[in-house]
Amino acid sequence: MKRIIFSLLVIFGAVLSYAQENISITLPEVSESAVNFIVANDLGRNGYYEQKPIARIMGYAAENMSIEMVAAAGDIHHFGGIASVNDPLWMTNYELIYDHPELMIDWYAVCGNHEYRGNTQAVLDYSHVSRRWNAPEKYYTKVIQSEDGGTCRLVFIDTTPMMDKYRNDSLTYPDACKQDVAVQLHWIDSVLVHSTEKWKIVIGHHPVYAETKKEKEERADMQAHLAPILEKNKVDVYFCGHIHNFQHIRPNSSKVNYVVNSAGSLSRPVKAIEGTLFCSPDPGFTICSADNQTFKFFFINHKGKIIYDYTVRKNHK
Repeated sequence: MKRIIFSLLVIFGAVLSYAQENISITLPEVSESAVNFIVANDLGRNGYYEQKPIARIMGYAAENMSIEMVAAAGDIHHFGGIASVNDPLWMTNYELIYDHPELMIDWYAVCGNHEYRGNTQAVLDYSHVSRRWNAPEKYYTKVIQSEDGGTCRLVFIDTTPMMDKYRNDSLTYPDACKQDVAVQLHWIDSVLVHSTEKWKIVIGHHPVYAETKKEKEERADMQAHLAPILEKNKVDVYFCGHIHNFQHIRPNSSKVNYVVNSAGSLSRPVKAIEGTLFCSPDPGFTICSADNQTFKFFFINHKGKIIYDYTVRKNHK
């Protein structure tokens, strides 16, 4: 009996502490008719670094902004991926960290390179375990709509198999060489070609353009395989992670906004390159807001501050 009472007191104390915690965040100003969602990635550090504070800020934003969903752009599990749907990392990297009531919404996920170190099928299968986790396939699409009729086509893609670095290392990334890249690229192009939605947003793990010390071959492969499809179909924003910092890049002559969404835990230094509109080494996440007139995104850092915002306006068909 004493153990039960003690456990209840511990739980009550934790809940009370959570409720009384003073979270400081500058909320983005968005239209009342907009549909809002979060982009988060490179999360899985078992609560260490800035993962817990950022999770709390995400929860506060969701509570006060009517967040529709979370787009989880890969590397939810460092370092060796997961072994199964019963892997304890699901608890320590995800369930026990993003525990705010308003984060019990749909999370739409794709695999990152760290998921490819483990059992990628388990990432999909966890959709049948967790009410909020959604990964129906390695790549898939979803449409969301604002109250004023603004439609947004979200295309979730699987980038790890697009790079020779991973495909040629079957020992470390056993599932990468099993994917048919040509089939996926054809699918991406087909979805975008036939899209009639106001906004076209593509979400993957690896960047097409970014300043980073990671191998140039990664971006070269992405520029060869994916960039022509994004440019041809006039995609509004390509969101990715992998680099662990914030970057907004628009190369010369490109109408595509290439956005590197910083890590939700450990971040890394960054500097501007050709086409950089903004960059920051802060960790954090992005809040997106779409209506019939604009698509906005806001970089939120680990202190809950908006460090950058950008508005995309439809000036092409």
